Amino acid sequence: MTGRLEGQIALVTGASRGIGAAIAETLAASGAHVILTARQGEMLEQVEDRIHEKGGSATIAPLDLTDADAIGRLAQAVGSRWGKLDILVLNAAMLGTLTPLNHADAKEFADVFTLNVSAQQAMIAAFDPLLRKSDAPRLVGITSSVATAPRAFWGVYGASKAAFEVMLSAYAEETRNVGRIKVAIIDPGATATKMRQKAYPGEDPATLKSPETVGQRVTALLTEGYETNHRERIENPA
Repeated sequence: MTGRLEGQIALVTGASRGIGAAIAETLAASGAHVILTARQGEMLEQVEDRIHEKGGSATIAPLDLTDADAIGRLAQAVGSRWGKLDILVLNAAMLGTLTPLNHADAKEFADVFTLNVSAQQAMIAAFDPLLRKSDAPRLVGITSSVATAPRAFWGVYGASKAAFEVMLSAYAEETRNVGRIKVAIIDPGATATKMRQKAYPGEDPATLKSPETVGQRVTALLTEGYETNHRERIENPA
C-alpha cells in the first residue's frame, strides 16, 4: 500500500492507541500525512514517533472532542496549513458502564452521547468545508455491532452508536450529489483493544484480531475507493 495515498491529508480521532493508532500508522505507511488527535498528548507522541521511524509523516493535535470550540480551532488550523482534508476517520468513542438500562447513570449517559454523538456531529460540521476542497473526500466512522443488534446491558453505548450510524448515513445521502464525499461505516468486530478488555475482562486477547488488522483493512478500503455509502464488518482473518 506504500505511496498510494501520497499527498493526501488524513485526520484520525482517538489515535493515541488501539484501532485509531493502527489506522493512523497504516495511513501514514501508505503515504498520507496524518493528523493525530486524542486527549493524551504523550501517547500521541509515541504514535507519531513510530510513524516517523518508519519514514511516514504525522502531526499531533491533542484535542478534547467534547470541546466544540477546540474542534473549530483545529479545523481552522488544518485549513490554514493544508487548505483541505482528504480523509476523516471518526474513531474516538466512550464505552461507559455496561449496565441494565434502568440503572444507567444519567450523567454518564449524557457523557457517552456527548462524545459518541454530539462531538461527532461537531467534527463533521467543522471539517465538511475542508473535505469539499479535496479531489476525493472520504469519511470513515468506526461503529459496533450493538448499533444494529441490541444486546443486554449495552443499551447506552449501543444507542449512541445507532445514532452515530444514522448521522453518517444521512450525511452520505446529503452529500451524494453535491459534495462527492464518500462515507464508510466500519464495524471492526472483536478486536484486541482496551475498550474490548474493559467489556470482556476474562477474554483472552490472543483469540482476537489485532488493531493492525483493522488498520490495514481501513487503509486498503481508502486506497481502493468505495460506494458513496459503504458498510462492512471486518471479520477475523483466516
